[in-house]
Amino acid sequence: MKVCVVGTGYVGLTTGVSLAFLGHEVTCVDLDQAKVDMLTAGRCPIYEPGMEDLLAEAAQNLTFTTSYADGVPGADVVFVAVQTPSAADGSPDLRYLRSAAESVAQALDHDFTVVVNKSTVPIGSGNWVDAILRDSFKQRENRPAGTEFAVASNPEFLREGNAIADTLYPDRIVIGSDNPRSLEVLNRLYRPIINQTFTPPTFLSRPEDVNAVPLVSTDLASAELIKYAANAFLALKISYANEIGQLAAKVGADITEVARGMGLDQRIGSRFLQPGVGWGGSCFGKDTKALIATASEYNLEMPIVKAARDVNQRQRAIAVERLQDELRILKGRKIGLLGLAFKPNTDDLRDAPALDIANSLLARGARVKLHDPVATDRFRVEQPELAPYLSPTIDELFADCDAVVLVTEWAQYLELDWSKFVGLMRSPILLDGRHVLDAERMRRLGYKYLAVAG
Repeated sequence: MKVCVVGTGYVGLTTGVSLAFLGHEVTCVDLDQAKVDMLTAGRCPIYEPGMEDLLAEAAQNLTFTTSYADGVPGADVVFVAVQTPSAADGSPDLRYLRSAAESVAQALDHDFTVVVNKSTVPIGSGNWVDAILRDSFKQRENRPAGTEFAVASNPEFLREGNAIADTLYPDRIVIGSDNPRSLEVLNRLYRPIINQTFTPPTFLSRPEDVNAVPLVSTDLASAELIKYAANAFLALKISYANEIGQLAAKVGADITEVARGMGLDQRIGSRFLQPGVGWGGSCFGKDTKALIATASEYNLEMPIVKAARDVNQRQRAIAVERLQDELRILKGRKIGLLGLAFKPNTDDLRDAPALDIANSLLARGARVKLHDPVATDRFRVEQPELAPYLSPTIDELFADCDAVVLVTEWAQYLELDWSKFVGLMRSPILLDGRHVLDAERMRRLGYKYLAVAG
């Protein structure tokens, strides 16, 4: 099939490259010429394991351009995957989506094209985009005769750092439209993934337990709500573990064991029960905020979702409080933060807990030292005020520190020879912000081990 993907951000790029790998003819449109040039040269503008390898394997079916006229005409499917940042009131800012829809309408010429909202958009956005497409198409001079189109929703459920596997071997695929023909087209587009009939990439074999993928085919509004409901539930789960973690600390329980005991219940599951400094990234914060904003339009409140957001923000403050309780005075203290990206295997700094922790420490007069194995280049661009505090090496970060905080659980940090660093510190205080280190081992090595909960 012929596919156009508008936007080569995290979602759009993963979608376009994966579909090209499956054999579809894909054109990715992005207005950033520098990004298009980089991708055309086979280089990836984001850090995502395996993406450049997949770019190479999919190259024969993949084109990058800045022109809608190069990608939209003749397309069976047009994915719109532009950014939808939060506006001041918490609702998504849809100006980029509007602009993309208007531009797509100016280039449509096929007998039937499915225009897919791939961006995370509020419930009802499918109808809104459909109206924009039709209004813009009507305003065209010399409109191609016989051109038909319809809108669908196909929410993404990608985990940064695992995006390719989540695309090719997903838990499920959700498609929503009020037009039956659209659902048929998308069913055909995703058939290789649904039936798992494709040959896996050379670097990412098919999991043994994946032989077919469930397809949820529904209406527009339901597909849109599925995305928000899923992300909000995962955010709730993390915040619940963190809230229980604070109680565990008060009563002398081990939150790691509590979470393990909860997670073995098949009705609950073990994933997203890891206590720590909380979630970050582009999805959970933005989507929970948007869900609350959407509910308010219907005079509904979302007290559980609001509480999850409050608990998450509180975790970052608790990390600083734990340091202050231990050091008594933060002014003049050197504190190192290991990890800047909001999670491992990505360079994404959006809503990263490390940023709030670093700024809070600086506001209290502490001196911070920062390190990340991957995200430093992006950090210098996006956080110029904090960039001077970057440490070039892990050894330099530990040197003369009064405390070190493990903020992001990069494998590089978990595999450190921790014994060599304890002697570099002024006082060997180690705050485990993710509850991933062996507390007893750290104590045997000479660290004073602290945890956010405990």
